[in-house]
Amino acid sequence: MFQSFESTSDPKEGPARLAALRARMAEAGLAGFIVPRADVHQGEYVAPHDERLQWLTGFTGSAGFCIVLPGVAGVFVDGRYRTQIKAQVDLASFTPVPWPETKPGPWICENLSAGIVGFDPWLHSAREIDEIAQGLGASGVRLEPSANLVDAVWADQPAPPQGNVIVQPQERAGEASLDKRARLAAGLAKAEISAVVLTLPDSISWLLNIRGSDVARNPVVHAFAILHADATVDLFLDPAKIDDTVRAHLGAAVRLAVPEAFAAALEGLAGRVQVDRATAPLAVSQILRAAGAEVVWGDDPCILPKACKNPVEIAGAAEAHLRDGAAMVEFLAWFDLTAPGGGLTEMDVVTALEGYRRATGALREISFDTICGAGPNGAVIHYRVTKATNRGIEAGEIVVIDSGGQYADGTTDVTRTVAVGPVDRDARAAFTRVLQGMIALSRLRWPLGLAGAHIDALARAPLWLAGQDYNHGTGHGVGSYLSVHEGPARISRLSDVPLRPGMILSNEPGYYREGAFGIRIENLVVVEPAPDLPEGDPDRPMLRFRTLTFVPIDRRLIDVAALTPAERDWLDRYHAEVLDRIGPRVPAEARAWLAAATAPLEVTAAETAS
Repeated sequence: MFQSFESTSDPKEGPARLAALRARMAEAGLAGFIVPRADVHQGEYVAPHDERLQWLTGFTGSAGFCIVLPGVAGVFVDGRYRTQIKAQVDLASFTPVPWPETKPGPWICENLSAGIVGFDPWLHSAREIDEIAQGLGASGVRLEPSANLVDAVWADQPAPPQGNVIVQPQERAGEASLDKRARLAAGLAKAEISAVVLTLPDSISWLLNIRGSDVARNPVVHAFAILHADATVDLFLDPAKIDDTVRAHLGAAVRLAVPEAFAAALEGLAGRVQVDRATAPLAVSQILRAAGAEVVWGDDPCILPKACKNPVEIAGAAEAHLRDGAAMVEFLAWFDLTAPGGGLTEMDVVTALEGYRRATGALREISFDTICGAGPNGAVIHYRVTKATNRGIEAGEIVVIDSGGQYADGTTDVTRTVAVGPVDRDARAAFTRVLQGMIALSRLRWPLGLAGAHIDALARAPLWLAGQDYNHGTGHGVGSYLSVHEGPARISRLSDVPLRPGMILSNEPGYYREGAFGIRIENLVVVEPAPDLPEGDPDRPMLRFRTLTFVPIDRRLIDVAALTPAERDWLDRYHAEVLDRIGPRVPAEARAWLAAATAPLEVTAAETAS
């Protein structure tokens, strides 16, 4: 299996590791040290070698950081992890801090009157450090670059990853790497930029049409790159990762060097060099300035074109979702038949679902560790089942199943919340509100130029009317056989990036009641131009979402009477399309189950009376 059920951290190990780090801080003359989640490439996902935050604290989430001071060690986590962190860290040693509500600079000032707080400049972006420094104000605390003190006390730190690199052929990528490089280089030349430094693994993988296996679940290559205005590239990666096929694919215009040569190459750059202030390690701009180059802050030029999928990538994503949808339907049919009899556990469900995806013959990896949360575990937003937490699935519960696959033609991510027998009215009411929010975004048309922040509230409105909400964004970008979380666009109150045609995003509102249950419904959607309407303004271009995911939504959890006619019509049409597209792809037994699961909604007498 791709997924393991071993526990990857133990809260009991945290206190001794924290003590060792504080001892090293004292030796270095530091009053504090910042331990980030990020690695030198500043990607969201990291290899075991770079899991410093997890090693120190026990926290396994995909975002956060720890600030270690003499009297307190604050672990900063966002709303997705407020429940999870309480079970993963030693609360006598580590203090969970709500972030971004609490800013690190002011928090440091509240807990430290004076002294130096160190940080590894290869593990933090310039923007991140600037924001913390500004928050310190005129206090007696200052930030200073330091050696990595976690690495100094991590005795059994795993070796850096050595994943093999493969070619993502043009028939999958939709555009030759040479053409991508020429297009981006022309923009550099027009802006009188001599080169741009690239550090994000998915940007480099996209630009060069290569994929890798340096990070579990994400087919990216750990490397650094410098794209020059003449469209040549200096690529810094371990030569053991590539073979002659990859070398031939890269061609003479891509010069290869070992990662250890990256800093020296930066020192050799001259003129105006573009660096992404939000994603490049601070060390990059420090080295460039020390060598006399002019640092020009600018976005990583790969991020936006990578997010706006071309027609070949969109077609590949659509096919991947149909293949994945068929696997999901076979799985759900099995689950519906098996779960009511008892005896199933969360681990059984995860194992079975991966088996159905593997049976497609096309699965290259899962796109993240499958989330299967039964009953109260469903309220842990990014729950990962282990042998220690594995829970039986009981009658009367609802189960959150969030999963996806990595296929050569696309990346999938789908969540369904399913019932095991009758569930209580509160759960059905909350499920219906979440569904209404998902439908609201699915039906939406909006003017060109709006960002995710402008539409996020529509998914929350039904919950807000009931005094409820959820502590995560409504949607994230998804790569094309790349990272399942991809920037720059999101459906979130924090996102100001305009939505553009070709962007693939998730549509996943939810609701979580700690200690009781969780609910999430997720489809992937692609942004496309909306067709003109008879009464529409011809000079006002509109966009819409087209749904890529075709998996039935559990009708047993819906309070049908609470839906509007338009909402019922949307769901009936969606289910009819699921049956039409997926039915021919599954065996007869699963097809019979699917026909029943996608039948038109009916309002029962009991629902009408209520």
